[in-house]
Amino acid sequence: MSSLPKRRVVVTGLGAVTNVGADVPTMWASLVAGRSGIGPITGFEQCDDWPVTIAGEVADFDPSVVVDRREAKRMDRFCLLGLFASEEAARDCGLDFTAGDPTRRGVVIGSGVGGIITIENGAQKLMTAGPRKMSPFIVPKLMVNACAGNVSIRHNLKGVNSATATACATGAHAIGTAYHLIQRGDADVMFAGGSEAAISPLCIASFAAMKALSTRNGDPTKASRPFDRDRDGFVMAEGAGIIVLEEYDHARARDAKIYAEVIGFGSSGDAQHIAAPDPEGLGAQAAMTMAIAQAGIGLEQVDYINAHGTSTPLGDAAEVYAVKNLFGADAKRLALSSTKSMTGHALGAAGGIESVVTILAVHEGTVPPTINLDQPDDGFDLDFVAHEAQSRTVRCGLNNSFGFGGHNVTLAFGPTP
Repeated sequence: MSSLPKRRVVVTGLGAVTNVGADVPTMWASLVAGRSGIGPITGFEQCDDWPVTIAGEVADFDPSVVVDRREAKRMDRFCLLGLFASEEAARDCGLDFTAGDPTRRGVVIGSGVGGIITIENGAQKLMTAGPRKMSPFIVPKLMVNACAGNVSIRHNLKGVNSATATACATGAHAIGTAYHLIQRGDADVMFAGGSEAAISPLCIASFAAMKALSTRNGDPTKASRPFDRDRDGFVMAEGAGIIVLEEYDHARARDAKIYAEVIGFGSSGDAQHIAAPDPEGLGAQAAMTMAIAQAGIGLEQVDYINAHGTSTPLGDAAEVYAVKNLFGADAKRLALSSTKSMTGHALGAAGGIESVVTILAVHEGTVPPTINLDQPDDGFDLDFVAHEAQSRTVRCGLNNSFGFGGHNVTLAFGPTP
């Protein structure tokens, strides 16, 4: 039996709220200019013995633009960030969500840890005030799928409504899943991405206990330094990145603005360690290989990789090995940068945010830099776009996202068809 032809999928809307900008234009301008959004933690009080006191907090977003104060109190911060980004993406795509068939429109938006702030506050209240003082809104606030559900309600999306939770690969997994849903004919329009708000006492203390976070507290803007010899861990960040995916003919029929085409999605598992990557980057290489194969292009047509590049010693090394092993001598032709050098690491939201960045790199012909890369580590002899952005044609841009648990995802984006 012959299979049906796969439908083409394009990006028609972008939304993001980050510590370098609470909307896509501001974020993009900041990244191209090489501005860091890392600073001292202000969201909770810390004692003198805290080993980590810096993060990438979102300071200038107003959730009342999307929901009133009463409704906002019934949502965790991660959900509010995701709703805020989805609102921008909805406006940007220009589709009238009050008209047409809502069952052909859906959402896949995930989070790495979901309503962790709600969980922490709820546990504290339980211990101090007892079970009869617990709020009935705690459960719908803390659910990892809360953002997806609320976006579905807000935009009348009655098709597929799902959420992913694959640690730092979450946002990219969500986009890949939505891409496949449209490609095989199960939807025409999908919101997809990730949202995270994990700058909390438990998360900061726990990741610090793992020695995963940078302790460069005295110089926050220099703390996230992917691929640099002096990197000492990632910087926790929060935010959301949501895109609107649409079937190509559907978008053309309404004369929609098209940023880029999704041309490939690769996913693999390391089966190696729950919190450390395959040291040779074999899983990362497999994900990139799959995405490029789905795109139907040669390695020589990949011009840019938005690296996972978290600024951890093991993670950065594994990704560099993967790129060099896959591309061989051609690896040095690539531009490969980590925008986490400016934003820090937003965990489950990172794949969504960095997909927006990769799409804009393809659309604008500009590759944002890796800041703080003063001295590349031994063997790191690639073009990491150190310090300053580059103007260059991007025929294919890859976005890499890798997560605890051995999750590897690569998304491939091409120019407007």
